[in-house]
Amino acid sequence: MAAKGLNTLLVDLDSQANLTSSLFKGEPEETIYTALKGKSSVPTIKIRDDLSLTPSTLDMAGVELELSSTIQREFILKDLLEPIQGRYDYILLDCPPSLGLIVVNALVAADEVMIPLTAEALPFKGLVKLTDIITMVGKRLNPSLRLSGIIITRWERGRLSQNVEAALRRHYGGLVFKTKIRKNVSVAEAPLSGKDLISYAPNSNGAADYKTLTEEITENSNTNNIGNTDNMGNMSNNKHTKNTLTDFESDGEEGLK
Repeated sequence: MAAKGLNTLLVDLDSQANLTSSLFKGEPEETIYTALKGKSSVPTIKIRDDLSLTPSTLDMAGVELELSSTIQREFILKDLLEPIQGRYDYILLDCPPSLGLIVVNALVAADEVMIPLTAEALPFKGLVKLTDIITMVGKRLNPSLRLSGIIITRWERGRLSQNVEAALRRHYGGLVFKTKIRKNVSVAEAPLSGKDLISYAPNSNGAADYKTLTEEITENSNTNNIGNTDNMGNMSNNKHTKNTLTDFESDGEEGLK
């Protein structure tokens, strides 16, 4: 998205901080943890033109317990992001692989949810539970929330990937993005270089797939016609905050690179 000239903010909500360590070297003084705890506003670090990062930290591992007694705790992230939302074309929220308070905060703050799903059997089985959570949050806490798409990742030309893809398209139809992210070593190598995938290996299959996916996402956002999401509420037309859940990615190959 940044490569297309869209001003993009990445918010790392995962205590593993893989997104942060992939793009930023050093120990930031302020993180999303300090913001959630009310000790700072949302910090942003400029990575390159049109790309900024709100870093995470290992302290996020205990933040759900620390916030458990806070009034309206599900709305903390939404309130933090609202003052800076107008600065960006897209805000992407990178979530932890769990369905706790932080993920609920992300769902409340977001307009749309994109789910990266590894082309394997076990992640597919967990998808129903996740979509149930999205529906529940949409009904009770965020009426504008919509599931905008499922991204198939680590796809290979083998029977397993093809069977998982066929099952996804059969069950979820137009909610599955046409673009598939092929399994590619450059995706795994890029974090070690401290660069995003497009900068690290612009001619790789992974970079090509993510560029195509970005085109599909932005085109569908402009036409507002991704899938059938009547039970998720309607998308707000004056916001572009995206929430990308990474519950099914076990090696850091999130749909943000």
